[in-house]
Amino acid sequence: MKKTNPLRPLGRAILVAVAAGALGGCAAFVAAGAAATAMVVVDRRTSGVQLEDQSIELKAASRITETIGSRGHVNVTSYNRTALITGEVPTEADRSAVEQAVSRIENVRSTVNELAVMAATSFTARSNDTVLTSKVKASYVDAKDLQVSSIKVVSERGTVFLMGRVTEREANRATELARGVSGVQKVVRVFEILTEAELAALSAKG
Repeated sequence: MKKTNPLRPLGRAILVAVAAGALGGCAAFVAAGAAATAMVVVDRRTSGVQLEDQSIELKAASRITETIGSRGHVNVTSYNRTALITGEVPTEADRSAVEQAVSRIENVRSTVNELAVMAATSFTARSNDTVLTSKVKASYVDAKDLQVSSIKVVSERGTVFLMGRVTEREANRATELARGVSGVQKVVRVFEILTEAELAALSAKG
């Protein structure tokens, strides 16, 4: 698995491991705004990096279309400027071309290429992945010992990818819970590991 872009080395180690496995009108607008503000406050990325991640994902969609057209099904999820590439493409050449295109996007520090060379999945399979992501997130809420907003969950073909800035303790707990969710075939960790001291410092700033 190719996980870093040699032209853009990542200063902090990224852990990549595999484990088996109704409001309306103005009220809705106000609630959505409050929720977005809360996410910025508790997110372990700076607000600037959060905007960069959004920009990377938007630019990636355009670059991928320019690179392979309508061939394949590709998603890019950016967290702290690490771009996770998932989905399916028809050839190995397309797989490499997509990664190169994403790696050249401004502010991308690292890429994790999890594209599969195969036919694109069906709408039903993607819907199942959406449900799987929701179930994993729900397991974190129920556990009450994880900050849900610090972990981004992405599912593809039954594989759950976990991204975020977490401690080793949190990484292990998140993996354990995800592995226990029905339908999860395996878990791939794409975490930036923090020490407990670094986490405490981030919490103090918040």
